[in-house]
Amino acid sequence: MKLRHVLALVLCLFASPARAELQIDVNGAMRDPLPLAFPTMIHEGFWVGQFADKIREVVIADLERSGLFRIIPENSYIQELTSIDEQPAFVDWKAINAHALVQSAVSEVDQNNLKVEFRLWDVYAENQLKGQSFTTTKDNWRRVAHVIADAIYERLTGEKGYFDTRIVYVSETGPATKRVKRLAIMDQDGENHKFLTSGASMALTPRFSPNLQKITYMSYAGSMPKVYILDIETGKQELLGTFPGMTFAPRFSPDSSKVLLSYANNGRTNIYEMDLKRRTSKRLTSGPSIDTSPSYSPDGEKIVFNSDRGGNQQLYVMNADGSDIQRISFGAGRYATPVWSPRGDYIAFTKMANGNFYIGVMYPDGSGERLLANGYLVEGPTWSPNGRVLMYFRQDKGTARRNAPVKLYSIDLTGYNERMIVTPAEASDPAWSPLLP
Repeated sequence: MKLRHVLALVLCLFASPARAELQIDVNGAMRDPLPLAFPTMIHEGFWVGQFADKIREVVIADLERSGLFRIIPENSYIQELTSIDEQPAFVDWKAINAHALVQSAVSEVDQNNLKVEFRLWDVYAENQLKGQSFTTTKDNWRRVAHVIADAIYERLTGEKGYFDTRIVYVSETGPATKRVKRLAIMDQDGENHKFLTSGASMALTPRFSPNLQKITYMSYAGSMPKVYILDIETGKQELLGTFPGMTFAPRFSPDSSKVLLSYANNGRTNIYEMDLKRRTSKRLTSGPSIDTSPSYSPDGEKIVFNSDRGGNQQLYVMNADGSDIQRISFGAGRYATPVWSPRGDYIAFTKMANGNFYIGVMYPDGSGERLLANGYLVEGPTWSPNGRVLMYFRQDKGTARRNAPVKLYSIDLTGYNERMIVTPAEASDPAWSPLLP
């Protein structure tokens, strides 16, 4: 079932004044989240009320998980809203220090469909900031909740949301000597989980296509590790290229027309660009060094990668045609797995120094390095589509008899709000999708 077909949105922008003054400072809000009131969704009937409760719970969970919002407990509310058209008594909401108010309702359209509405209010300015109405199938209620959370987030922060997205990752089970690694996909909050590969062959480093329908990854399905492309909707898998040696570390171009990958042959590892339409490849780097983990800039004009060409593993940036290679990392330690932010303002990376691993960011010219997370093993950063949050995998130090579990975590660009992402089994190598269409 194609995602583009499961959500029928009827967008109604209610009368709204020019942009109100209420807006979150996304950096300061990590220390002082915005107080937001979200009363029970207005509804009629027990059956519809079940959808109302579930939708509200998901929206609240999304907003709270961002670290930018504090939902005021409902038992402190003074006014009881009974209609989506009822004017809020702003004095009552000011009394409980609510800076923003979400007024919402759910009703049944027919046997298969729901109508979901919400209005977002600036309590102190007494202005409506946003209003929307959605018509959707009943089994798509969770997707609607994520869309509402994104709309609220965007209106109050000025940045696009990231809740209506998915995560593909490597699910890990079994003992260390016989590890099963297969691809899995889920919503960004861990729901709607399913496996994409059987686990018969090890799968690593999955990466989304910007058009969402395909994933590129490395698989041990044959005699040699190779890069494959998997269609998420159909399950069809195809080998990328006819390289005689090992290929790995793939990543799509911003327009999905090309894939970067590393090709190891005769003791050398170079970066190649594969044109998916013509099925032709072009070598971008050369020499005896190990060049790998390439990632395009959002405009497709630059590529960041890591290489040991300078003696140890460091980050380099080059033009998309392979010219003008410049080293950008100069801190102590080794650098790996660079990935360009969707906004183009930062490059995230894994750093290894003094016996620890770190997740960090730097500007594309190498300046402004900041380390956001550290531990026994933290690795493989991936950006949310708005460039605000990073996800990665973490493993704490185990014991002599047992390894510690590998788990996914997320953290805000400011270095605050580190949270574990719950998965059915151990998890590594996450990749964050763009917003769903």
